[in-house]
Amino acid sequence: MSSESGSDGSDLVCARCGEDDRLRGERREEIITISCLACGLVWDRDPTPSCKRCGSADVRPAFQSILDKARGTQLSMQSVRLVHLCPDCDADVLADYAKSNTPLPPDELPV
Repeated sequence: MSSESGSDGSDLVCARCGEDDRLRGERREEIITISCLACGLVWDRDPTPSCKRCGSADVRPAFQSILDKARGTQLSMQSVRLVHLCPDCDADVLADYAKSNTPLPPDELPV
């Protein structure tokens, strides 16, 4: 199974050249092998979610809304995406998410 990735807003970039668009991933059991089509670097990526700040694998799934302009300046939720929150680093956000039972707001609003 192969798929292009990178320009979809993911944090995946080539460590050698910084390319984030021309990357190809191939899953082999639990590991994804990434190839940079720009410079040829190949590396393995573990798809297990972890906290980007502390590195902990103890994370909780949450949904985050994806907004887009519906009419003029009116925003409407188009879909949701799965994010992972760390009980230590994201404690306040995780507590609010558990209370509200609604998707988290997006990191950035559409312009």
